[in-house]
Amino acid sequence: MQYKKFGRTGLTVSRLIIGTGTFGKQTDEAESFRMLDRVADAGVNIIDTADIYPGGADLTEVGRAEEFTGRWLKGKRSNFIVGTKAGFPMGPQQWDRGTSRKHLMDAIDASLKRLDTDYVDLYQVHTDDTETPLDETAEALDAIVRSGKARYIGVSNFLAYRLARAIGRQETLRLARYVSAQPRYNLLFREIERDLLPLAQEENLAVIPFNPLAGGLLTGKYRQSQSPDKGRFSAEVGSFGAMYKARYWHEREFDTITRLGAIAEEIGEPLPKLAVAWILANPAVTSVILGASRTEQLADTLAAADYGLDPEVKAKLDELTMDYRRGDAGR
Repeated sequence: MQYKKFGRTGLTVSRLIIGTGTFGKQTDEAESFRMLDRVADAGVNIIDTADIYPGGADLTEVGRAEEFTGRWLKGKRSNFIVGTKAGFPMGPQQWDRGTSRKHLMDAIDASLKRLDTDYVDLYQVHTDDTETPLDETAEALDAIVRSGKARYIGVSNFLAYRLARAIGRQETLRLARYVSAQPRYNLLFREIERDLLPLAQEENLAVIPFNPLAGGLLTGKYRQSQSPDKGRFSAEVGSFGAMYKARYWHEREFDTITRLGAIAEEIGEPLPKLAVAWILANPAVTSVILGASRTEQLADTLAAADYGLDPEVKAKLDELTMDYRRGDAGR
């Protein structure tokens, strides 16, 4: 396992992060524990979760991933950096979501209870709440850091201009500053290279992309003619599955995957390993969040941490997927 400094902080983190988005729906507790054991043995020292996980959960299921993570961490909390997120709906009321002071103060306490810990290392705004003033969110997060309930703060799913504005307000008001960004990034979605990644480099933000395999599409196991009954593109995860289909389930993407698969076959490496190694080869990226529903699915992606991507292969991957630098960020 390789390690890297976490942006402008003093933290040193593994180049791979285990994501818990399947825990509690696609993955039961026993298998979740096996996955966490596997990545810990590989040297992964950072866990990413969120109050809304598992993905596709209804309001009776949200929070399970944090609960599973908290139980696994029992007796070994000090060995891991734990990050969680808040912002998506956690209850029926309008104030049970977003980044208002009320919701964030409630959400951090609820997450700490589920995780059975006194603090999280990284507390992230899961999505941009344009209905709440940036100053209110910044002041609430500053209070959370000052209380000791979070050590650092970050964002996920932010457009670059909004993140730049938010950091500007934090600096003006002398509040705790965002240290990281968690964007969607993979060979089929490269829009962040145009604005978010340059901003992150200029501001020395840690960048920890999620969705490196495009919901599993970059494993090459799916065919467009299929209608999966399991996984990220299925009704198993409800509206979450429909969202992923809208993002990726298109003829252009499947054609690209076929050509990516040919490159992988030519050099004798699994496509998932190449897909993760390609992200890690970007100097703006700190670590990549891995997701899986079964432990064996982690074999190829974990191997990417110590794999040196040949510059010529990287250039081929860059060229083949150049069109994915442009597109509809709303999807």
